[in-house]
Amino acid sequence: MALALLLDPLFKNHLTGQGHPEQPARYDAVTRALETAHLMENAVRVVPRPALDDELALVHTAPYIRFVRTELSALAGRPDAVGELSTGDVAFSEQTLDVALQAAGGVLSAVDALFRTEARTAFCAVRPPGHHATPGRGMGFCLFNNVALAARHAQRKHGVDRVLIIDWDVHHGNGTQDTFYSDGSVMFFSTHQHPWYPGTGMSGENGEGKGKGRILNSPLPAGSGGGEILAAFRERLLPAANAFRPALVIVSAGFDSRMGDPLGRFQLTDADFATMTGIAMEIAQRHAQGRVLSVLEGGYSLEGLSAGVTAHVRALHS
Repeated sequence: MALALLLDPLFKNHLTGQGHPEQPARYDAVTRALETAHLMENAVRVVPRPALDDELALVHTAPYIRFVRTELSALAGRPDAVGELSTGDVAFSEQTLDVALQAAGGVLSAVDALFRTEARTAFCAVRPPGHHATPGRGMGFCLFNNVALAARHAQRKHGVDRVLIIDWDVHHGNGTQDTFYSDGSVMFFSTHQHPWYPGTGMSGENGEGKGKGRILNSPLPAGSGGGEILAAFRERLLPAANAFRPALVIVSAGFDSRMGDPLGRFQLTDADFATMTGIAMEIAQRHAQGRVLSVLEGGYSLEGLSAGVTAHVRALHS
């Protein structure tokens, strides 16, 4: 079955200011890499559309949704201005709200494409990223939590009972963890550098209540690479996922865990990203009819981002 791609130049309209690592050029780097590798050919194209407030409310609180709309409206009529969200380090510009809503809604449409069997796997090259956004707070470059919204959308619209989220960004996905910490219907697995931003994701943080044992954190020191990270995938993720039997696998695909990234100190190679993708697909083929949704998170070396995404999407397309 085909690969689906969510790509649109509108994702460049989220401006972050000169010198900011989460820059519009990231989108160009990704699309050029996919085009050069001929990975756009014959792909199902997902059209972005704005997420509705009731869809955002599957994860985010009503006060937070109102707060975002109020704060970001401050730059209306100032197309070149850049501000910062008062709750954390999230740069925004006049069009950021529209871009973030289109990113979230586009990811939900990619979920729909998988369940309509238009595609088996999907990659969403969206900005801004999402995994640090908690239900009530934007932080770490993230405004809305795209992968958490995707999981809840799959549950509400497509009747999915169990979702697995795999996060290999170098930074811990604290917002995703917070969303599902006591849930039980979503398993969250993360490999991340520690100590590092945002300071969460200890191995003892493993969920509570119905979510007990559904949160799997593998914090690793700076300098860790494929040996350590793939061991966590094989020894912790695979047995837990096979017992959990997810009906959808979602990847928070951060490429700041690749060697040479300016915001991380992991040493993953492009071959490692292909191997991790293969493990996600193995789980999906066994339990989820092959359905894997991948959503771009970090990755701030343009060269490294291009190479890592190419390896990842090529594996998704295999």
